[in-house]
Amino acid sequence: MAETIECDVLVVGSGAGGLAAAVAAAARGLTVVVAEKDSHVGGTTALSGGFLWVPNNPISQADGVIDTPEAARTYLRHEAGNHFNAETVDAFLAAGPEAVAFFHEQTQVQFEPASLFSDYHPTAPGGMAGGRSIKAQAYRAQGLGAELKRLRPPLPELTFVGLMIGSGPELKHFFNVTRSIASAAYVAGRLLSHARDLALNGRGMLLTNGNALAARLFRSALDRGVTVLTDAPAIRLERSGHTVTGAVLRQKTGEVLVRARRGVVLAAGGFPQDTARRKIMFAHDADSDGHFSPAPTSNTGDGLRLGEDAGAVVEAGYPNAAAWVPVSRVPRKDGSWGVFPHFIDRAKPGLIAVLDDGRRFVNEANSYHDFCQALFAAGRKRAWLVVDHPFMKRFGLGFAKPFPVPIGPQVRSGYLKRGDSLAALAAACGIDAEGLAATVAQWNADVPSGEDSAFGKGSTAYNRFNGDPEFAPNPCIAPIASGPYYAVEVVIGDLGTFAGLRSDGNAQVLDAQGQPIPGLYAAGNDMASIMGGNYPGGGITLGPALTFGYIAARHMAAAAPVAAPAEQAA
Repeated sequence: MAETIECDVLVVGSGAGGLAAAVAAAARGLTVVVAEKDSHVGGTTALSGGFLWVPNNPISQADGVIDTPEAARTYLRHEAGNHFNAETVDAFLAAGPEAVAFFHEQTQVQFEPASLFSDYHPTAPGGMAGGRSIKAQAYRAQGLGAELKRLRPPLPELTFVGLMIGSGPELKHFFNVTRSIASAAYVAGRLLSHARDLALNGRGMLLTNGNALAARLFRSALDRGVTVLTDAPAIRLERSGHTVTGAVLRQKTGEVLVRARRGVVLAAGGFPQDTARRKIMFAHDADSDGHFSPAPTSNTGDGLRLGEDAGAVVEAGYPNAAAWVPVSRVPRKDGSWGVFPHFIDRAKPGLIAVLDDGRRFVNEANSYHDFCQALFAAGRKRAWLVVDHPFMKRFGLGFAKPFPVPIGPQVRSGYLKRGDSLAALAAACGIDAEGLAATVAQWNADVPSGEDSAFGKGSTAYNRFNGDPEFAPNPCIAPIASGPYYAVEVVIGDLGTFAGLRSDGNAQVLDAQGQPIPGLYAAGNDMASIMGGNYPGGGITLGPALTFGYIAARHMAAAAPVAAPAEQAA
C-alpha cells in the first residue's frame, strides 16, 4: 500500500510559477505540497536573470513610470499577432499588479524597479522605452538556513570565482573596474565580502538575479508552512472521471499518493531537455544536434505529459516553440560542457556577428530571441561574434572575462579563437576571409557617423540600454581595427519553452474541446505562453509565471473542494 498524503493543493515543480502558486495558496489558508523532481529547488528560475515583465506594476509606478493597461494590451496584441489570446492576456494584465503587490508586501519576495530596461520592440504599437520590467532584490543566503543546500546554484559560467554579479549598475561597475576609482572601490568591496563568505561558509552568500528570486520564493513557502519535497517526480495524475484529484510521486522510499482537495498545479518547467519533443517542435534540432539548453537537465517535459494523459493539449501552432538565446559552449575541466547565454555582450560597441561566409546577418544589439530568429532566417545553426583587442580588454567576450582576468585559458581550450590579423582569425574559425574583411571594412566606414548602414545597430532604446554610453554618438558602435582579433562561436539555446498546455484566464488547463479540466492548473513554462510565441521584453517568462501561479491559487481558494474517489463512491 502506497503512503498517502492529504493536502489542498499539490504543485508539481518549484520554479517561479510553482512556488508562487504554493505561497499564494498557503496565504489563503490552504495546505500545500510542492513536489520537485530534482534534488534542488528553483528550476530554471534559479539560473535566470531574475527579471519579471509585469505592465503597470506598483514597483515601477512608485519609480515614476506611467503606463496603462490599454497600451500594454495593444503591445501584446501586436507581439502575439494571430496567436493573441484575449482571455489570458486580460487576466495577466488585471492580476499582474495585484500579484506583485502581494508578494512584495506579504512575503520575503522583494522587488526593485528596472525602469530604464526597455521593451524589446519599443517602437511597436504600445511599446515602451522602459518601466515594465522589475527584478528581485539581492538576498543573503543565510536567510534559508539549513535549506540553502536544497537551492539550485547558479550557472557556474555566469559567476566569477563563484561570485554572483547582479545585473544593471553592479555589472557596470565590474566592466569599469580599471577605469573608475568608484567602480574599483565597489568591486574590491564585493570581492572582499565574497572572500569572507568563502572562508566562513565555503560558498558565496549574496544571491542575485534569478537565484535571489528563487531563494526568496523558497523562503516564503517555508514561512507559510508549505511542504517542499525534492527528489519526488510526479509519475501520474490521479483522476475521478474527468476530475484531477491528486498525483502519485516516486520517492526513494517508494511511491506516494498525494490527494489534493483543491487542485494540482503543473509547473515543471516545460520541455527544454526533452529530446523527443524537441525533435518535433524545434526545426533546427530535428537531428538532436542543433540545440544546447542551459535549463536544468530535469526539465524533460513531465508536466506536459501528465497534462496530455489527463486530456490536455499542448499548443503546437506558435511560430516559435521556445524563447531562443544564442549560447556558447564552454569546456569544463571535467570534460563536460557548460553553456553561456549571450545576453549583453552583443550590444557593446565594436562587436559584430557573422556567418561562415564572413557576412553580418542581424542587428547584433537586438534581443537574444530576435538574434536567433535572424539566424534561422539565414538557414544557419551557428554564428561568430567577432571583436578586436580593445573590445576584449574592456568588455570580455562571453565566458572570457575582461582585463585584468587572463584570457589565455579560454584561448588554449579552444573556446576563444584568436588571430593576429583578420585573415588569421578567419582561418582559425573557418570563416571566409574575404567576406570578413569586406564586412569589417564596411563596419569601420560607418563608425564616424554613428549609423550602422546595414542593420541599424544602436537604433532603439533597447539596443542602447545594453551599449556603453561612453561611446558617442552611438553606444553600440566602435571600430574593429586593433589586433589581435577574437571570436566566439554561438549556437541556438533557449530560456524556456513557449509551447505549453492550453489554459484559460484562471490558469485552468483545457481539454481538446477547450473546456477546463476540473482540478488541473498550469503555470510557468508548462502553461502555453500568453506571448503567442514571441518575446516582447525582459522577464516575459517570469512575470506571467508569478502572475498565473497567483491566479491559480486564487481560483483554487475560491473553488469547492474536489471529492476524492472514496468519497464519491460513498
